[in-house]
Amino acid sequence: MPHSSSTLVGRDAELGELAVLLGVRAGRTSRAPGGPGGAVLLSGDAGVGKTRLLLELADLAVAAGWQVAAGHCLDFGDSALPYLPFSEVLGRLAATHAEAVEEVARTHPALSRLQPGRRVLTAGPDASDGAGTADTATLDRGDLFEAVHALVERVAAEAPLLLIVEDTHWADRSTRDLLSFCFSRPFAGPVALVVTYRTDDLHRRHPLRRQVAEWSRVRGVSRLALSPLDDDAVRRLVAELAPADLRLAELAELSDSVVVRAEGNAFFVEELTSAASGPERWVPADLADVLLVRLDRLDDLARQVVRTASVSGRSVSHEMLEAVSGLDPVSLDAGLRGAVEMNVLVAERGTYAFRHALLGEALYDDLLPGERARLHAAYVAALQQGAARGTAAELARHARLAHDLDTALTASIQAAEEATRVGGPDEAAYHYEQALELMADPERCLACADVEPSRLVVRAAEALTASGVPERAAALIEDQMRRLPGATDVQRARMLAARASALYLTEAESDPSLVSAEAVALAPAGDSALRARILAIHARILASVGRYDEAEAVGMDALVLAERLDLSEHVSDAVTTLSGLKRSGPVEGLRAALSDAIAQAQESGVVAAELRGRFLLARSHEDWAELELAAEGFRSGIVLAGRAGLHWAPYGFEARWRLAWIEFLRGRWEEVLELTDCGEHAAPPIPGALLSSVRLLVEQARGADVTADLRALRPLWRREGALVIHAAELELLTAGRGDDPTAVVAVYDDAVGVLASIWHEWFSARIRLAAVAIGELAGLVPRASGAQRELVAAQVARLHADGRAVREQYSDPSGHWGPEGRAWECRLDAEVLRARWLAGEPTSLEELVRAWRRTETAFAEFGHVHELARVRARLAAVLRASGDTAGGPEAADLARESADRLGSRLVLEELRAHAPAPPRADAVPDALTPREAEILALVAEGRSNGEIARQLFISAKTVSVHVSRILAKLGATSRTEAAAVARRRGLVE
Repeated sequence: MPHSSSTLVGRDAELGELAVLLGVRAGRTSRAPGGPGGAVLLSGDAGVGKTRLLLELADLAVAAGWQVAAGHCLDFGDSALPYLPFSEVLGRLAATHAEAVEEVARTHPALSRLQPGRRVLTAGPDASDGAGTADTATLDRGDLFEAVHALVERVAAEAPLLLIVEDTHWADRSTRDLLSFCFSRPFAGPVALVVTYRTDDLHRRHPLRRQVAEWSRVRGVSRLALSPLDDDAVRRLVAELAPADLRLAELAELSDSVVVRAEGNAFFVEELTSAASGPERWVPADLADVLLVRLDRLDDLARQVVRTASVSGRSVSHEMLEAVSGLDPVSLDAGLRGAVEMNVLVAERGTYAFRHALLGEALYDDLLPGERARLHAAYVAALQQGAARGTAAELARHARLAHDLDTALTASIQAAEEATRVGGPDEAAYHYEQALELMADPERCLACADVEPSRLVVRAAEALTASGVPERAAALIEDQMRRLPGATDVQRARMLAARASALYLTEAESDPSLVSAEAVALAPAGDSALRARILAIHARILASVGRYDEAEAVGMDALVLAERLDLSEHVSDAVTTLSGLKRSGPVEGLRAALSDAIAQAQESGVVAAELRGRFLLARSHEDWAELELAAEGFRSGIVLAGRAGLHWAPYGFEARWRLAWIEFLRGRWEEVLELTDCGEHAAPPIPGALLSSVRLLVEQARGADVTADLRALRPLWRREGALVIHAAELELLTAGRGDDPTAVVAVYDDAVGVLASIWHEWFSARIRLAAVAIGELAGLVPRASGAQRELVAAQVARLHADGRAVREQYSDPSGHWGPEGRAWECRLDAEVLRARWLAGEPTSLEELVRAWRRTETAFAEFGHVHELARVRARLAAVLRASGDTAGGPEAADLARESADRLGSRLVLEELRAHAPAPPRADAVPDALTPREAEILALVAEGRSNGEIARQLFISAKTVSVHVSRILAKLGATSRTEAAAVARRRGLVE
C-alpha cells in the first residue's frame, strides 16, 4: 500500500527556523523577551511540502504545550466566500473552546456571523429567494475584525496558540483584509500566525502578489520560502517510501529516475515512488498520469467516492458525500476507507480532504463533461433540499457548472447579498456581475420573473463603487442599458440615477448632471421611494458642479418627499447635500449644519451620508488651514469606512487621501508613509495612484529618483484630475534638475491641458503649478545660454499672467480665498521677481526681500512645513545678496532645522548650493580662495559683476571686492588679462 513518509526528510533546517521565528522553539531570533509568537509567510510551489512541514510544526507546538487551530482557503473557482478560513477556525474553536467562544460572542456579537452554521443555506421554500439567513443588516467589518482578534487573544490566554491559514492564493479579498488586520495589530498574548501560499500560482496580476509584498513590510512578519529538496534529500525520501523488498540496484535506478523527474517536489517524489512500487513497477511519463496512478489502484467504490469528492474541491463533508454519491452508508464507508488507506483522502472531524490539492484537481480534470455536470447537479440538489450544508456561493458555483442557470442566478444574488452583509463589496460585486451575465439570456429573464433586472444592475454598480472602481460601475450600467432596449421608464430612471451617481465620482466626459436630470424626467410622478432617491442624487450632483440654487430646490423636494415616506437613507442624503450648500454664508453656519447632518445620519445608520458629511466638514477646516481639526475629521471618516468595510468607497478613501496630504503639509512624513502604504488593503488603480502621488512627494524630497513612478502615473492623468496636481509638481521638480527650460514648460503645459479639459481653464491649482514652474525656470537662469534666457523670460511672463488670471477668475460661493491660495499667490510673485533678478533685469533688492518675506509669512500661516523651508532657503540667498549678514544665516538655519527633521535632501542641497564658500585653512596670501576661484571662472566666461552676484547669491559689491583681490593676486590689470593668465596657469578651462 502506498504511504507517506513518517519522517520529515530534508526539512530540518526549515522546521527549526520556522519554530524559532514563531517562538515555538527558543533561538537567537525568537521573540522570547516579549513572549512567544510571531508571523510567518510560508511560500513554495504546489507539492513542495508546505502542509507536511506545518504538520510537523503542529506536532512540535503541541508537544511544547501550544494549542493549534487551522483554516483553509478553498478553490471555489469564481465563487468567492468571504472569511472562509476564519469560519473554519471558529468552528474548530467552538468545538474545543465553547466557553471562550460564547464569552467573546457576548461582547462582540459580530463573531456569530462567522459561525459556520450561520453561513449555510436553509432548506425549504425560502431557500431560493435570497433569504438564506434571518440577518439582513450589513455587518460592521471593523467589529468583525475586532471580534476575531479578541477571540484569538482569549484562546491564547489559556495557552499559546498557533494559528495556521493555508492556501491563501485562493483567499478572497475579505480574508486577505482580515489577515492584514491580524498582521498589523499585534496580539497581546502568545499567538503565532502562519500563512501559506503557492508561489507558482502567483502570476503577475494575482491579487496576493502585491499583498505579500505589503505584508512583508509589516514589523514582526517574516518570510520563509520552501525551495525544492536537494538530490540527496530526494534519494533519502525515495528510500523511505520504497518497498522494503526492493533490490539495491532497483532502488538506485528508481532514485535516479525520481531525482530527474520530481525536480525536488516532495509530493511528486511520493507519487512517482508509489507508482513505481506497484505490481507493474512503472513510472508514468505524464504528470497527470503520475497523479492518477493512485486512482487506478482503488476499488470501484473508492474510485466512485473520490471522483464525487473532487467536484467539491479540496475537501467535502461526510453528509454531502452521503447525499451525492448515490451509495448506501455501508458502501460509502467502505469506499471512504479504501480512499483513506490508499492516501488519496485524509479524514478529519467529519470532512474528507485530498491529501494534496493537485490530486483533487487532476481527478476533477479527468471527469468526462457529462459526468462532471451530473455530479454538480447532485450537489445542487443536496444543497437545495437541505440534505447537506453549504453556502450560497457554493450553490451558485455548482449550479453554473451543472448548467442549471436559473438556480445559479438566484444563488449568485443570494451570495452577493451575503457578501454585502459581511462587508465584502468586492465579492458582492463579482456575484452580482455573474448574475447579470446569466440574466443576459432572455429566456432566463422570463423564467426568473421575480428578479428585477434594473435593481440588479444598480446593486452591482453600488458594489463596484464601494470597491473603489466607480468607472467600472458607470460602464457596467451603460452596457446593461444597451442590453435592455425594452426597459420601462421606471427601470431607465433607476439605472440612469445610479450611473450619474457613479459618474460624478470620476473625470468622465459625460456630464453627470445631464444624466441625473434625465433620470428625474423619467422618474414616476407622485410619492415613491424611487423618486425620492433620484431627487436626492440629482441634488447632490448639482451641488458638485456648482449649480447651487438648483441643488437647493431639488434637495428640498427630495427631503420633503423622503420625510413624508419615512425614508431615512434619502433624508440623510438630502440633508447632507443641503448642509453643504451653506458655503455662501458664515463658515460657522456651514459647520453647524454639517454637524447636524452627521448626527442625523448616525442616528439613522446611513453610513454613506455620514461619511460625506464628515468629509465635507473636514474639508471646511482644511480650507481655512485648521489642519489639526481637519486631520481629526478625516481620521474619523477613515475609521467609519473601515468599520463598514468601505475602505475604497466614496468619501471613505478620500478621507484617507486628504489626511495623507494634511500630514505631508504638517511635516508628519512617517504618518504619510503609513497612510499611503496599501499593505492592509490592495488599492484599486485610481485610489492607489492618488496615494502614491502623495508618497512620492516625501520620497522625492528625501532624494529618491521617482522618474519611473511618475512615468507609470502619466497614463492615469485624464482619469483623475487631483492626481495631476501632485504628479505634475513632482515632474516639474525633476525637470528643473536638467538644463533644458523647455522640459519644465512642457510639463506645465501638459498638466494645464489635461486639467483644463476635464475641469475648466482657470482651476485654482494652476497658480501653484505656475509658481513651481517659474521657480524651476529661475533656477536654470544662471547656467542658461543667452537664447535660453530669452525663452525663460518669455515663459516666466506667460506663466505669471496665467497665475494672475486664476486669481481674477476665481469664484466661490463663500468668497473665501484661503491660506493655501494666498501662500501660492505670494510664491508666484516672489518667484517671478527672483527669476528677473537672476536674469539681470532691473530689480529692486528691497522689493525682492519684501516679496519673499511675505511668502514666508503666508506659508507659515498655511502650515506647509516643507515649502516653508524651501521658501526660507531662497529667502536666505536673497538676504545675503542684499547684504543682510544677520537675516540670511537666520533664515538658512531655520530652513536647515526643518530639512534635517524631515530628511529633505531637496532643501539641504539648495542650502549648500547658495551657502558662502568656507575659507581654506591652508590658503596663502597669493593663493586663490575657493570663492575667488569660482568667481574667476565666471569672469573668464565674460560674466558681469551683477550676473555673478545673482548666480552666487551674493551682492555685486562683494563680487567687486573679490575681483579686485583676484587681479592683485594674478598681477593682472584687467578682467580680460586675468582670464588669460588664469587659462595659461590652468586655473580655468
